[in-house]
Amino acid sequence: MNYSKEVTADIVKRYRDAPNRQTVAILAKELGKSEKSVIGKLSKEGVYKRSVYVTKAGEKPVTKAQLVQELEEKLDANLEGLEKAPKETLRSLVEAICEE
Repeated sequence: MNYSKEVTADIVKRYRDAPNRQTVAILAKELGKSEKSVIGKLSKEGVYKRSVYVTKAGEKPVTKAQLVQELEEKLDANLEGLEKAPKETLRSLVEAICEE
């Protein structure tokens, strides 16, 4: 079953008023469709905004491998195996080296 023009206009308006995943869930339940279907329609209409993952501290997540790579570049050295160190230790090393 496709979305009619009226239904499409309604879901676009309601999503623009409250652009979050809860709105998607409500629309899906009301329309008897899956959340994926509603997200697909909103995406096709150009209004759906994918939520960006952030850490508890509100920062963009960084992997241990990325931290080790940054250290390798700064030190011009091969630091194989360092990714097994705790993330906070790696973060502290990066900060200490970048301050120099």
